[in-house]
Amino acid sequence: MQVTFDFDSRSALLDRVQQQLIVRFGRIIRPADKRRDPVWTLVQGVIGARSKTAISNASTDCLLADFGSWEAVAGLPLETLTDYLANQTFPDLSASRLKDCLSEITSRCGAANLSHLTDMTTAEAMIWLESLPGVARKISAGVMSNSTLKRKALVIDTHHRRVVQRIGLVPPKADTTRSFDVLMPVLPPGWSAADIDEHHLLVKKLGQTHCRPSSPDCANCPVRGDCQTGQASGKQAP
Repeated sequence: MQVTFDFDSRSALLDRVQQQLIVRFGRIIRPADKRRDPVWTLVQGVIGARSKTAISNASTDCLLADFGSWEAVAGLPLETLTDYLANQTFPDLSASRLKDCLSEITSRCGAANLSHLTDMTTAEAMIWLESLPGVARKISAGVMSNSTLKRKALVIDTHHRRVVQRIGLVPPKADTTRSFDVLMPVLPPGWSAADIDEHHLLVKKLGQTHCRPSSPDCANCPVRGDCQTGQASGKQAP
């Protein structure tokens, strides 16, 4: 039977899940030197669809090192940019979205610069980012949370969404935007931006190791006692 949660029970559950994951995996804290400027973080997100993080990070670093500025990257012929992103899972799509996104930022701001986001609320900044080509909720939250802005925004990737759907915190068919809108208001009030970032990294780790898309390891999952799917399905989740 589907269990409904009120605000307090959802917040308590999220906090309990956080502590259980820390016990299992240890702390996963993003080092300060891994927080890059907002444009770098945006570029990495735009080209990173279905690609491993390390590959997208390397591609982002190489683009800036080889061409010197994001304006120069925006000015590259699409074919050149596509060839340069050959290591990405979808190089054609990555190149097209990146060129359109950087060109739009330059057109609006006079340069490929996102410094104006510091003067916006987190919600305003995310709306602005999501008006750019190729930018949806995961990327806008990533720019807010993972960059030097270090704002309170929960990044939800496919691993994270799968976990919270199976736990029962969001509807089974909720997309990333719906999941964000459901979870952000019920995050424990005392959580800092760093806590929220660590929560994502821990839940992502759970999705990669135990709560896999198929053949999940429910029997050894550290949050099975709080997971509706794990409790209902015995050893395996659907």
